[in-house]
Amino acid sequence: MDHIIFHVDLDAFFASIEIRDTPSLKGKPVIIGADPKKERGVVTTCSYEARKFGIHSAMPISTAYKLCPNGVYLHGNYDKYQEASEIVMEILRSYKTEFQQTSIDEAYLDITHICSDFHEAYQLAVEIQEIIRQTAGITCSIGCSTTKSIAKIASDYNKPNGITIVEPQNIRDFLSPMDITRIPGIGKKSKFAFYKYGIIKIADIYRIGLSKLAFLFGDQGVWIWNVIMGLDPRMVHEDYHRKSVGKERTFMEDKGDLTEVLSNIYELNSRIHDILEKQRYRYNTITLKIRLSGYITHTRSKTMKTPLRDKAKAEKELVSMFNYFSDNSSNYKKRKIRLVGVRFSNLEQDNTSIQTKITEYI
Repeated sequence: MDHIIFHVDLDAFFASIEIRDTPSLKGKPVIIGADPKKERGVVTTCSYEARKFGIHSAMPISTAYKLCPNGVYLHGNYDKYQEASEIVMEILRSYKTEFQQTSIDEAYLDITHICSDFHEAYQLAVEIQEIIRQTAGITCSIGCSTTKSIAKIASDYNKPNGITIVEPQNIRDFLSPMDITRIPGIGKKSKFAFYKYGIIKIADIYRIGLSKLAFLFGDQGVWIWNVIMGLDPRMVHEDYHRKSVGKERTFMEDKGDLTEVLSNIYELNSRIHDILEKQRYRYNTITLKIRLSGYITHTRSKTMKTPLRDKAKAEKELVSMFNYFSDNSSNYKKRKIRLVGVRFSNLEQDNTSIQTKITEYI
């Protein structure tokens, strides 16, 4: 029996939370990232209204401002986003079926054992959308098919607040008109390796067949063929574990004052420890990132003997790393600092952590 799999994707998640909490922002281009008039940085995410201007994630905030000077630019509240994510994930877990969270705003459900066919799957998708809307105050798009890869492609097909069902017999017709970059593993850079062979649409992959695809691209070609034929064997299973947490600060003007830079490192350390305390994570590795003018980047890490969550000890290690950098970097003698970042990785969750029940949110 084929599996029936959902991919649930929260629509423009960070921006949607801001619009939910400030209804006057509805219908406006909302950009999460930084204040372009005071800071440098990149776009974290943006509303669909902002995307009409060509704005997208990872775009420099200065570029976004040129494209949309009248947009609403916000720093974002990541604690608030994490809280909303937890509410949604608890809703999905409540269905007592195979569940896999893959990011703060995406998850899979294998609903094979609670839905007998795709008609029931559609009804369940409508129900999930409504519960999320009422409970978390935001919308989601749901893709449904027999594999994780097709379900994920489908969830992006009809955004926002869409439901797209792709039954196995319809997979080829559904995928054929799409650009090959819709396939997981083919990105904006790697697509050119396919373009030179005239492979632009997924229909072109069906046309050339498995043998030639494998000859041209080896194991990657076989993987792509399996995806578009609905043969992705990956199962839905809960394995989401946050690997790291970090924050960065991009200065509006490059800094040469070490005291001011250290002050920002202290602040980042404090803010991250608030998150770690709330989510009950300990870390094994501390990393300091320094980017100089000219985009010259230095990183230095320290792995501890035992996992910890100690703001004072972390601050001591970060100061030591920064002193090493300032004492030993010849680049710093010539350049000022553009960005600092602090990251804690190799996370372990406290054994004493207690999962919040969905009933506490309703």
